[in-house]
Amino acid sequence: MTKGNRLPQNLAIVRRFEAAGFRAWPATSVQYDGTWAVRLSGGHPAKRLNSINPLDPFDDANLTERIARAARRFAAYGRPLTFRMSPLAAPAIREHLDAQGWSHFSESLVMRATLSPAMVHEAMHQIPLKDMGRFISAAISIRSLDPALRPGLSEIVSSIQPEAGLFVLEEGRQPVSTAICVHDEDLAGLFEVATEASRRGRGYGRRVLLSALKWAQARGARTAWLQVDADNESAIGLYRSIGFAEVYRYHYRQPPHQDDSA
Repeated sequence: MTKGNRLPQNLAIVRRFEAAGFRAWPATSVQYDGTWAVRLSGGHPAKRLNSINPLDPFDDANLTERIARAARRFAAYGRPLTFRMSPLAAPAIREHLDAQGWSHFSESLVMRATLSPAMVHEAMHQIPLKDMGRFISAAISIRSLDPALRPGLSEIVSSIQPEAGLFVLEEGRQPVSTAICVHDEDLAGLFEVATEASRRGRGYGRRVLLSALKWAQARGARTAWLQVDADNESAIGLYRSIGFAEVYRYHYRQPPHQDDSA
């Protein structure tokens, strides 16, 4: 099986979570070249907001020309040319990138859990923040982000298409943990899940996650899902303890000698 996609895949499920992810974490610009979604964002450098996302395992025609077209779009945004490779990417694309010496990095897991009343029964009732600026400040502080990212992050959160709940857990008026829960019909997607480094391992992450999921479950969500770096063992352990299991993986590719830090 291809590296980075180790499980048998139900492509319909993958397509559903990929589409939900695009709605929940929207890029500034989305253009399609065939079934490749070319996502770009001038205000935020995150790879998932600035990447080519192949969405059909059979769409592999004219690779050289299409990659060159995408490269011009990425250059116009000042972003490194990047593919995001899910199980929906055609095998021929992987073979082409391998032959060209493209790097393979930043593998992530997509996980899901059945969202039942029992899962969130003991969770604390928490009302989502209405003050987006307060949430953005907490997210930047907890993750030690560059304050210059504030406008871009604000643009992303304000552009989320489905209903989004913004959750911040505080201790002594200091934010210690955050989560965004995107309620999209029967799905509850979790984003910006983070706990301040010096307070990890104390249960704050679990508390804010379960409160967010309780909010979504009350609104009709039946399946929770999230994305997490494959090397983040502590977070994966937390998610598994709550009931999440891996569905599929994705990773990124960039041309040789290109900086992948964005």
